Amino acid sequence: MKTLLGFIVLIERRLSRRVLCGLLALLSALYGLDLARAAGPISGPPPGRVAHDFDAELRNTGAPHARWARDVNGVRQVQAIIVSNSADPALTDLRGFVLKNGGSVHAVHPGIHALTVQIGAGLVQALAQRSDVVSVTPNRTMRRTASTLEAITGALTANVRPISSKTAYTGLDGSGIGIAVLDSGVMTTHEAFLGATGTTRVKRNVQMLNSSLANWTTGVNGGIGSLMPGSAALASYEASIANDSAVAPDGFGHGTHVAAVAAGFARTYASGTPDTTGIAPGAKIYDVKVLSDLGIGTLSDAIEGIQWVIYHAKEYNIRVINLSLATDSTQSWQNDPLCAAVRSATAAGITVVVAAGNFGQNLLGQEVYGTISSPGNDPSVITVGALNVHGTSARGDDTVTLFSSRGPTRGSVTDASGTPVYDNLLKPDLVAPGNKIISAAATVKPTTTNWSLLPSTFYSLLVTPVGITQTALETQMLMSGTSIAAPAVAGTVALMLQANPGLTPPLVKAILQYTAQPLPGYSLLQQGAGELNIDGAITLAKALRTDVSSAIAAGMVYPGAPMLAWGKLMPAPSSTIGGTSFGWSRIAFVGGNSVVSGSALFSAYQPIWDPRITWAGNAVRLRNVVYWSGSGIAANTYPQAFTDVAAPNQMLLTAGVVNANALVGSSSLIGKTGMFIPTPTLSAWLASGSGMSFAYGVVLSAGVVLSEGIVHSEGIVLSEGIVHSEGIVHSEGIVLGEGVTLGETVVFGER
Repeated sequence: MKTLLGFIVLIERRLSRRVLCGLLALLSALYGLDLARAAGPISGPPPGRVAHDFDAELRNTGAPHARWARDVNGVRQVQAIIVSNSADPALTDLRGFVLKNGGSVHAVHPGIHALTVQIGAGLVQALAQRSDVVSVTPNRTMRRTASTLEAITGALTANVRPISSKTAYTGLDGSGIGIAVLDSGVMTTHEAFLGATGTTRVKRNVQMLNSSLANWTTGVNGGIGSLMPGSAALASYEASIANDSAVAPDGFGHGTHVAAVAAGFARTYASGTPDTTGIAPGAKIYDVKVLSDLGIGTLSDAIEGIQWVIYHAKEYNIRVINLSLATDSTQSWQNDPLCAAVRSATAAGITVVVAAGNFGQNLLGQEVYGTISSPGNDPSVITVGALNVHGTSARGDDTVTLFSSRGPTRGSVTDASGTPVYDNLLKPDLVAPGNKIISAAATVKPTTTNWSLLPSTFYSLLVTPVGITQTALETQMLMSGTSIAAPAVAGTVALMLQANPGLTPPLVKAILQYTAQPLPGYSLLQQGAGELNIDGAITLAKALRTDVSSAIAAGMVYPGAPMLAWGKLMPAPSSTIGGTSFGWSRIAFVGGNSVVSGSALFSAYQPIWDPRITWAGNAVRLRNVVYWSGSGIAANTYPQAFTDVAAPNQMLLTAGVVNANALVGSSSLIGKTGMFIPTPTLSAWLASGSGMSFAYGVVLSAGVVLSEGIVHSEGIVLSEGIVHSEGIVHSEGIVLGEGVTLGETVVFGER
């Protein structure tokens, strides 16, 4: 059984030469290690390879502080994830090195080219010296980031309708699209997940909480077996993780609520109470349990779950992953293993939707910037913040919640001089309803109201305010948080892909941003491009070609090629929801911290719509899928491994795309410029024709820069890669308003 290992807040430090020398000497004494081969020069590993989380435990001579560390026979042991750049998918040499030096291999993760291992603490620095090691990361704790929904977002024009009806967009309810929910489980028998014929739309339940079962290694001491499609090893693995027959697949209660926000259906509801139907009530749901019935899991569990989804994505038509969970990370998106996992999913054509986190305020009630958690800090995913809809379906009174995490991202690498270099990427990408959202509540006995842990523990806060007579299999509760906003976007993506199955993940994100509604008073770092607008997203998606994804895969599309479907024009950039009309933001984030606009983004093919390309600042990576092949194996269906290299020099954006970086200017909180510019201000300028069109396209661009000096000069409360005041990224558990965050779970008081 995997030990659930935790996370401790650490101030970013760098080992001195003297300390490192001492550690290497201790390492040699404890393990008899060949330092000449393993460690290289005494100057230490290349900057940025070892996560800062390790520092305290490497120095600590007392009892372990972090839950991913323990003492075995007087020797400090740590559980770590090693990301490699080896050309060997089985990582044979790296596994052998770990085993030779007294460690054990718990899992092999081909989806990110990584190992989960248990090693002596002294081996961490030696591992980082190896040329085939990209990063060494502690196996941090993962927790959920802890909701009238359709009417607010624009998915419905009326609340009441027959069970068999679809959303306001004729024929669109997510049918045929699979959404993988990586969470605490999904209550299969809840009526929110029944289709029109009365059968469940939860197609699989799998669980990743037991490493003796749920990993891609077979044999003894980390030996890797062949999980080739059709093999006995694969069948054994699938049987070991199957959770389809579990009586209570969601003993905690978070995952069921999240899944219902994305794809639930309110078959019956009391008079005077809201219809709690989710966004895509016809979508298929794939329950991937990576959090225990206490709502916690490990980084390795989450990676394992993502890997399972990637493997089966084409087989089951899983087009969307929802991650309403997170962990703190001091690492840059380029080194963080969870970020690598979601980039693999994106490269495989899966749109990944992630909760931004719930740390927009500290314990003093101050707004905190830089609190986006991992993997929401990755440029490839759609990172979602939370709105307060104030109990109405009208959008005019919507506000960004105080708890919703603000950008920019603060993962970092350390340069040769020991100075941290922060990513500072623009996040969140957009915001969606995430305050007091009513949806399904899980029970642990299907025919009773014997509640799961969350609603039973906080009954008066989560269940009582719903105000209905609770009926078995129809139980409801309310929750808040970015983890509830994220599935609203995941459901929207299912609708978009049903309308246009040729959309790629980066194109989906750009459409969502471009059509979002900017909310007055909030900046790019608070709301991204604005509030989710399903009407606009579907309208723009329908205007585009349906073969974009297949053309990219076949190499049959070129920069600037026509993107509009035959006979279609770019739609007018406005929507009407609930009788109120508004303009689209016309904003999209590209390159991590650049802002672009213009109809050319969608009327002409942009190379960045290739899901295999990740671009942030001056880093452009190309991640390719290597599929299993052989007799009887469907071609290009089951991913075996991934390659990741620096992308060749190429055009990223074509001529005609509007560059908005010059409009936003240098970042200043006081001046409300740069990253702090109000989204509506920038949107209005772009609508009026401001901005400069690229004449020759773009190869690389520095983007909008947040100077580190601004932290001191303008009094910004800025997280330095870790949410210092809260410790780990906890779920809010219960969020009933937007007051001050208390401890790890509760936000009280409506403002």
